[in-house]
Amino acid sequence: MTEVNKRRYLPWLYLAPALGLLITFTYVPVGNMLFYSFHSWDGLDVTMDPVGLDNYVRVFTDERYWRVFLVSGYYFAASFAQIAIALYFAVVLSFDVRFKNLFKGILFFPYLLNGVAVGFVFLYLFQPDGTLDTVLRWLGLGDQTRHWLGDPDIANISLAGTSVWRFTGLSFVLFLGAIQSIPGEIYEAAEIDGAGRWHQFRHIIVPGIRRIISLSFILAISGSLAVFEIPFVMTGGANGTRTFVVQAYETAFQFRQIGLASAMAVVLLLVVLLITWVQRRIVPDEEVQLS
Repeated sequence: MTEVNKRRYLPWLYLAPALGLLITFTYVPVGNMLFYSFHSWDGLDVTMDPVGLDNYVRVFTDERYWRVFLVSGYYFAASFAQIAIALYFAVVLSFDVRFKNLFKGILFFPYLLNGVAVGFVFLYLFQPDGTLDTVLRWLGLGDQTRHWLGDPDIANISLAGTSVWRFTGLSFVLFLGAIQSIPGEIYEAAEIDGAGRWHQFRHIIVPGIRRIISLSFILAISGSLAVFEIPFVMTGGANGTRTFVVQAYETAFQFRQIGLASAMAVVLLLVVLLITWVQRRIVPDEEVQLS
């Protein structure tokens, strides 16, 4: 092999393992999912019955399948609180603060925990006469105790709050890394000009991390639509907490409707891609700002 050919094919040789894993565990399953979505199959029979677009028609016309999308609204609203909390602490801890490394660890630690473990921990927190009710009684707020997971009016709020606690650490690390990448000379020049912390945040930090802010919004949208672990572990989808992904899981593995569940997964993928595309068109990277 000539030197020119080596230079041409050597990069592909290094990329081959990663590409092989990507194709095997991402693109092939997505292709199979798309194929299954046009068939009626229980996951066990060796034959599949073609049904065309019937599965997709059912997803959009049967209230049981599209109505669960509304539950994602709770998590979507909570994601904005998550971004605000993460951005606040990232800005504060980017300056000289006592014990800031300790606070960084405390904020990021929940994201390191397994989602199932988080679900069980908060299950004990929200159960009747559990940790939360006990703390409220100690504070003299016993009349504020609720069936946090049993009342359909507040169950989704409780679950969304759990999601905020778990994922704030991820947004925090993204924001903190972006803020620390801003050259320190810019802050020094701003301080010489008399700029306070608020002006530094508004005119230096926000423009400097606008791409990360945009990424956080995209992750918030996709994450709110794909919530699974927390409602599945804590309520099993009961009391109006069933999300679209939980519904798809039950359709596939409890009711053995693999084709219909695959169609639901394809619809979810298309919705996430569409919303992401719209968000990128409306608020491009160079225009992302916080009001």
